[in-house]
Amino acid sequence: MRRSLSGTGLVVTALTATLLALLFPVWSYADRSGTPLADLNAGTVPTRWGPLSAADRDFVVRVRLAGLWEGPAGRQAMERDPGAAVKEAGRHLVDGHAFLDARVREVAARLGMELPDRPNAQQQGWLRQLSADTGAAYERDFANLLRAAHGTVFKLIAQIRATTRNTLVRDLADDANTTVLDHITMLEATGLVDFDALARDGATAATTSPTGPPPPTPGATPRAPAPLTPAPGEGDGPTTEPSFSLPPAASRPKDQASAAPDAHTP
Repeated sequence: MRRSLSGTGLVVTALTATLLALLFPVWSYADRSGTPLADLNAGTVPTRWGPLSAADRDFVVRVRLAGLWEGPAGRQAMERDPGAAVKEAGRHLVDGHAFLDARVREVAARLGMELPDRPNAQQQGWLRQLSADTGAAYERDFANLLRAAHGTVFKLIAQIRATTRNTLVRDLADDANTTVLDHITMLEATGLVDFDALARDGATAATTSPTGPPPPTPGATPRAPAPLTPAPGEGDGPTTEPSFSLPPAASRPKDQASAAPDAHTP
């Protein structure tokens, strides 16, 4: 009798384990309700240009919103005639957002999306702040408010460009990337951007702690990394020039000759 009960228990245990093994993959599917993949699928609609996700639609709206306050801020900078660098940054904002706004309205029309015609409450607050500012405070707030806003949308552009499946949104992200990077460059050229404040705000908003190599040892000379391609006359194979044009570097790296210490320098 005991042997029979023991055998039955083993069978029940085996059947239970088998059932759990069959059910676990079903439960653990990444697209089950409430998961990020399920949310992506639920918020996505088909279009002629590929799936259009909720994140894609949010991006299109945010490009429009950026122009609705940054364009007027740029015109204000030109009209108030501040320092030359701030005025030039304002001109880039006006020209860049005129181009980008035409593009986003075209994309939205083809996708059947409605766009806002007014800045949001936060952006209206920034415009009021700039209008109330005078002198050096105006120039400082202009550079920092707009640089912070462009930095936020710059990160969004990268995310959308890397993940969107919609060709219209992808092309818009390319145009937005070029325009926003130009504006960031011009705002930083004013010399008024508080990079410490940007770093603090970024650290506050971060959800994870960054990891990486340890900081350099003071006074130590790091090992020079090997170049990707050998210099002319070095190595086994010939070097070739790129067959396509490369974007200009923000600061051209020194070649090996100029980087090497001068033998005649004491």
